[in-house]
Amino acid sequence: MKRVVLASGNAGKLRELAALLTPLGLELLTQGALGIPLPEETGSTFRENALLKARHAAQAAGLPALADDSGLEVDALGGAPGVRSARYAGPGATDAQNLELLLRELAARPGAARGARYQCVIVFLRAADDPAPLVAHGTWEGSIALHGRGSGGFGYDPVFVPAGATCTAAEMAAVDKNRVSHRGQALAALIAMLSAPGYIAAP
Repeated sequence: MKRVVLASGNAGKLRELAALLTPLGLELLTQGALGIPLPEETGSTFRENALLKARHAAQAAGLPALADDSGLEVDALGGAPGVRSARYAGPGATDAQNLELLLRELAARPGAARGARYQCVIVFLRAADDPAPLVAHGTWEGSIALHGRGSGGFGYDPVFVPAGATCTAAEMAAVDKNRVSHRGQALAALIAMLSAPGYIAAP
C-alpha cells in the first residue's frame, strides 16, 4: 500500500478520506503523526490554500501529499465564513465556537435568507514540485438550521441542511454523507483521475 501524507490534523477529515481512498491502495498518514506543523493558510481561495498545504506536507514528508481546503459559504453573510471557516471565531477556535458564532450572526435572519453551500477543493501531488497537480472540486448546496442537530460529521455539519433534505449533515449516516457531500464529490472526481493507468506509480 502506497503511503500518502494528508495535509491536515483533522481526525474527522482523516476518517472520511481514508475510507474512500483505501480501495486505491493508498494509506493516509496525517502530517501531525509525522511531526509536521500546519502552515499558515494565506491563500484567498480554497484552491490556493489546498495547494499551499499539499506542497508544504509533501516537502516536509518526502511523500506524495493530499490536501483539501473546504468551507461553508452563507449567502446572508456575503459568502462568509468561506476560506476562514475553520478559524471563523478566531485562531484555534473549536468547531463548537465557530458554529455558535455562525448561529449568533444569523439569529435575525429568516429561513428563506439562510441559504448556504459547502465548497471543497482537493489536491493530490506526487511530490512537492509536481508541475501538474491533480485538482478536484465539489459543491453541496443547502441551508443553515436554526439549531444544531446530530452528532455525526464535524465542522458545521450539525446546522447544515442539504437541499431537499430535512435532516442535518450531522444526522446522516457516514456512508450517505460521503456519497453526496462536497468532499465526496471532489474525492470521486479525484479518484477517477488517480485511477488513470500508471498515474500513482509514475515518478
